[in-house]
Amino acid sequence: MKLNCDLGEGFGCWQKGLDAEIMPFIDYANIACGFHASDPLTMRKTVKLAKANNVGIGAHPGYADLIGFGRRSIAYPADELIAIIQYQIGALQALCENEDTCVSYVKPHGALYNDMMRDLNIFTLVCQAISALKYPLPLMIQALPNTSAFKTIAEQYGVPLWFEAFADRHYQDNGLLTPRSNANAVIENEDEVLARCRLLIDKQQLLSENNQNIALQVDTLCVHGDNPQAVALVKQLRALIDDMYK
Repeated sequence: MKLNCDLGEGFGCWQKGLDAEIMPFIDYANIACGFHASDPLTMRKTVKLAKANNVGIGAHPGYADLIGFGRRSIAYPADELIAIIQYQIGALQALCENEDTCVSYVKPHGALYNDMMRDLNIFTLVCQAISALKYPLPLMIQALPNTSAFKTIAEQYGVPLWFEAFADRHYQDNGLLTPRSNANAVIENEDEVLARCRLLIDKQQLLSENNQNIALQVDTLCVHGDNPQAVALVKQLRALIDDMYK
């Protein structure tokens, strides 16, 4: 089980998250690409930080929505959505090449991520965008009880899938995330997060917000860097994973 975290989400004089403190404890960094957050200098600094800590670098493209932090859906025409995804991946890849490293995967951000998990047409466009790159990349998506439709489309475009669960988010009974508009969307109690992750690693199950068992096959756990207890939580998750996989 690998740990991933959304990082590089500040821009200009506005800083967000504790990237330097979190980076040593994760395996993958999902780096914002300038549309929902970040800017070229922040992206470069985050790439350098990831490389220094031997952390895999993922492009984290989102909708063009700095004001809404990419959490508002935007209805793009198909060709424009493909273009903005490729543009953001390309920008991060150029900065990675300058640091003698590379983008290893793609994980959409916020509303784009949620939209692709709810709408197979949008998921198909994301796969098309990735498959058209010179070097196609794996796509990180949410683990669900049934992912067969996603696998079928991804295989059609030659896009490998990595499945993730969210350590600090509540789930609905259908396996989708509880919307952030709900008061209980984010779990801030560390003991509860750790107990959920222990169950997931041991039994391949998570409990929904209504205490229903959700069976999930998961490659990686996401913890959010904007959680108030993010650094302490990441350290404890790292210790938990390392201990359970001894």
